[in-house]
Amino acid sequence: MSVGMALLLAVVAIGVVVFLIERVKLNPFLSLFIASVLLGFAAGMPATRVVSAFETGAGDVLGQIASVIALGTMMGKMLEVSGGADRIAMTVVSVAGARRVDWAMMLIGLLVGLSVFFTVGFVILVPLAFSIARQTRMPLLHVALPVTAALSVVQGYMPPHPGAMFALAAYHADVGRLIWMGAVVSVPAAIISGPLYTRFIVPRLPADAGAAAASQHGRDTPRDPAALPGFGITLFTILAPMVLMLAGSAVRFMGPIGDGWAAALRFVGDANVGLGLAALLSFWTLGLRRGLTKEKILACSNECLGPLASLLLMIGAGGGFGAELMASGISDAIAHAAVEMHVPLLLLAWGLAAGMRVAVGSATVAMSTTAGIVAPIMAHGHGVSPELLVLATGAGAVMFGPMNDSGFWQVRDTLGLSVPQTAWTWSVIETLIGLTGLGMCLLLGWCGL
Repeated sequence: MSVGMALLLAVVAIGVVVFLIERVKLNPFLSLFIASVLLGFAAGMPATRVVSAFETGAGDVLGQIASVIALGTMMGKMLEVSGGADRIAMTVVSVAGARRVDWAMMLIGLLVGLSVFFTVGFVILVPLAFSIARQTRMPLLHVALPVTAALSVVQGYMPPHPGAMFALAAYHADVGRLIWMGAVVSVPAAIISGPLYTRFIVPRLPADAGAAAASQHGRDTPRDPAALPGFGITLFTILAPMVLMLAGSAVRFMGPIGDGWAAALRFVGDANVGLGLAALLSFWTLGLRRGLTKEKILACSNECLGPLASLLLMIGAGGGFGAELMASGISDAIAHAAVEMHVPLLLLAWGLAAGMRVAVGSATVAMSTTAGIVAPIMAHGHGVSPELLVLATGAGAVMFGPMNDSGFWQVRDTLGLSVPQTAWTWSVIETLIGLTGLGMCLLLGWCGL
């Protein structure tokens, strides 16, 4: 297949996905499935091969990350139900003081965001931001924007969030390396898009921006501190899976070691095992020790898994789309063209993800589609760290915060902003996260990591 034809088919397939999601309003899973099948037929693949390629790609991806996402969701639900997020917020703010409340909220967002999706974290923490703004007499946006930025940073760059886990599987990255490299990228991205930009933009917005929303939450009653879990045990529970995965990764990079402890660390450092142990730990530390019954914990575990069905199907379809590109030979043709044109792979991944973000709104769809295209190119010997490629894809996928992104409207409605004010806050924050992430990836790549 010629390079021109391969590029044309790839562009048309992506256009079909965008059209079906944005214009026809089809579910992303069905849109990706239809585009994958049409792509296979257009490339001249036999019908049986079209279907089997999609099934194989979807199965491979879901087999690696479905349980990780489910376990992480259970853990996040326990953090929400127990009031662990409230405890972290109260402790960090009390230590930081009113003058540094924006930095405190950024740290809270980074910590809580490790265990919950952006939407859930926003719902949990923004009411706390209303309360803290009232207590400290700070403008609402000065308190709420840094935590919003931090939640978005973690969603884009850190496992076990869906987009990062999909790209990790597609690029065959190491989860331990991704965690520490993601932390290196996340911290400056959160600082620039959170406290620094907040201090720049809030004085330039109308004085009443967010005031109406703040007044509506004026009667919120904070949870009784005595009923919340301790800060130390909550933080230990949140960080436990990260520590286990980092330990397992460190042992793997030490080479073959016959010691039993090394084998045990490799086992518990697996993403599935580590998150499974952390989920069980959260049932005890944030559940049974806080007086929750076994029946209540079971109900919470079951309740949080229901909304994952659509997300997992979408991720699986992204894997099927990528497999279709590979089986049809389209990805090979594009890979050879990229190699010959010497396109930096980090920039290619970032640009494709940013384009998909604008087109479909969803960062997860943008990451999954981009990873399906870029993964075969990486296999042609570009010498790029797969972990950096995951982060560059995530940086592109959070760019712009367009109006077809559900987060845009969630921020607007919750904080009581106008559309232009939301663009100057949420959309610019997302753009700063993406640009800072790209810059950090290029810097780390230049350093040889």
